[in-house]
Amino acid sequence: MFQTVALVGRPDDNRIATLVADIARHLCARGKTVLADPAMAGELPAAVLRVPEVDFAKSARLLLAIGGDGTLLHAARLSLQAASPCPVLGVNRGRLGFLADIRPGELTERLNEVLSGHFQREERSLLEARLECPGQPVRTMVAVNDVVLQNDQPGRMLDFESAVDGRYVNTHGGDGLVVATATGSTAYALSCGGPIVQPDLDVMVVVPICPHTLSDRPLVLRRDSRVEVRLVRRPRARAQVSCDGVAFGELDADSVLSIGPAEAKLVLLHPPGHDYFRVLRSKLHWGRGAHAVPAEQDQESD
Repeated sequence: MFQTVALVGRPDDNRIATLVADIARHLCARGKTVLADPAMAGELPAAVLRVPEVDFAKSARLLLAIGGDGTLLHAARLSLQAASPCPVLGVNRGRLGFLADIRPGELTERLNEVLSGHFQREERSLLEARLECPGQPVRTMVAVNDVVLQNDQPGRMLDFESAVDGRYVNTHGGDGLVVATATGSTAYALSCGGPIVQPDLDVMVVVPICPHTLSDRPLVLRRDSRVEVRLVRRPRARAQVSCDGVAFGELDADSVLSIGPAEAKLVLLHPPGHDYFRVLRSKLHWGRGAHAVPAEQDQESD
């Protein structure tokens, strides 16, 4: 299974490059075709095919993301370039890592399980952002985690209006807004006070960033909702929009940002026995007190 595997990681990180080389040797020993970007550092086996990342999804049957959640989000964007999304499996070498859930110490065992067909397959819903500016073509971008509207003028409050499915919701004052998928509920939205959402729920979360009014609270909406954001007309009213941390465009008082469900879905693979709540306990240090189960404490330690 998964005869062709593409390795995705930061090419300028020597720690990642060393792990990529180890994984490449293991995959080649199992007779797999291995793809790596030409910029990837490290001593890779001669059998590894050097292919630009943008072409990975054309021939790979599995994208292996080695790094943190940022690397996995990058691999997800590569995956979505194919007509049929290529599955993504994450090896966590980052700091927090809610998405990349294989630890280096268990890499060989877990990777062998997945290559042998023993894994959990999961589809994650995505968002599509649309930016409509007068006199310009409509731009679109897909987000795995979130679409973020942020003030580009530090020290100044951003005033904007939100609507859901054409119905006015609120006029906000603050630093911006996060519209997140269930997957992205544990990312930027969480740090802004948003809820943790079980990832298989088809919902989106709308979370104000540093709201000026304490009554401006997060909302949980159906995934098929459409959120529209417009800036209140003020002198020099302007904001930046990003998708998963990648710059998308600029919003001004004459533009409209629209966020709704994307048609495509991200396919994630997990090793056997993957437990989302165990991941939460591990990453958020839940259950580490006197009432925690000792066996779980040992298993979940980083």
